[in-house]
Amino acid sequence: MADDDDVKEYRWETGYEKTWEAIQEDDQGNLEASVAEIIQRAKRKAQMERKGHTRLGMMRHMYIILDASEAMHDQDLKPTRQLCTLKLMEGFVEEFLYENPLSQLGFILSRNKRAEKITELSGNYKKQLEVLKSNFGQPNSCSGEPSLQNALELALSSLKHMPSHAIREVLVIMGSLTTCDPGDINITIQKLKTASIRASLIGLSADVRLCKSLCMTTGGDYGVVLDDVHFKHLLSTHALPPQAAAEHSSSALVKMGFPHHAPTDNKTSYLAMCMCHLDSEEGSKLDGGGYLCPQCRSKYCELPAECKVCGLTLVSAPHLARSYHHLFPVQPFTLIPIDQNRTPSCFGCRVQFKTIDKQVYKCEKCCEVFCLDCDMFIHDTLHTCPGCSTNQQTYQTLSSES
Repeated sequence: MADDDDVKEYRWETGYEKTWEAIQEDDQGNLEASVAEIIQRAKRKAQMERKGHTRLGMMRHMYIILDASEAMHDQDLKPTRQLCTLKLMEGFVEEFLYENPLSQLGFILSRNKRAEKITELSGNYKKQLEVLKSNFGQPNSCSGEPSLQNALELALSSLKHMPSHAIREVLVIMGSLTTCDPGDINITIQKLKTASIRASLIGLSADVRLCKSLCMTTGGDYGVVLDDVHFKHLLSTHALPPQAAAEHSSSALVKMGFPHHAPTDNKTSYLAMCMCHLDSEEGSKLDGGGYLCPQCRSKYCELPAECKVCGLTLVSAPHLARSYHHLFPVQPFTLIPIDQNRTPSCFGCRVQFKTIDKQVYKCEKCCEVFCLDCDMFIHDTLHTCPGCSTNQQTYQTLSSES
């Protein structure tokens, strides 16, 4: 009877691992170490799926469409859908611009059957979050019904003018099960597909056929959240650069400009209006600071940016350097039992391996051994193996002696 009970599980149980069986107490009776190990195991699984030498979309232009209707007041996500979305967006925007330094994003709100663009495409996450909190974080920010078609048309009007070598994306956070559209939304979906705009959607309520059709037609991802943790996981999947589509493979070389920062000293600088705020409600201010385009001498407040005069892509050298690790990621380390390890301490942090450490991680290129924390730090933050980046002759000697 026991075997039959194990086989007959509920339908909703079959899609999940029984992670509670892996939780164990340590000597002090704490559970944090076991829970952290489960989380690290999920991250390592995601690392194994990443492959190097793949053409990626490093230059991304994304508009995030947020549902600001009355449905965002529901409390299935604590404390409300609105506040939960705002909190997760703070971390997502910073992570997105950190992982994609050559990319830009903007926000569009959909409420009262209309769509409103609250921020233009830019790479300044502090300014993005400041405007988002003032327009989406207030108690009366969400009202009425959303209009998915108006929001997509608004994003389409801006993204279709982006350069062809850039990845054009739309990410929709939809809390309502209905949308009030002025026309046929299927026509808008076909326009997105024609303009090579990839639309992804995260639903906060239930699976909607129209939303799934939008993502399937444009090649985006569709998911429905289970809780706030799953919501954060779905957002994190959009932070890493996606694989470039076939239409972007022809762009082998992209012309870029590296503007110099204009001095703010009144004696050596000249007053000019920045091009990035001409179309905004704030308006462009007359000052002497900013970045000057090396081709047409137009001024911009921040980088990266697309020059509106000559069309040149303006970036800085650190932006290119930070994007390099995505093209050549560190290969996943091999998991070996601690009994087969001859090194007494971790090569990264020099902490002695203890008997409670059942497994360690070995780099196949330099044969150095690392602990779990160093393994995750190398792959998530450092993006280079300390053993491989040091003198190879020295570590060949150490390897032969061991």
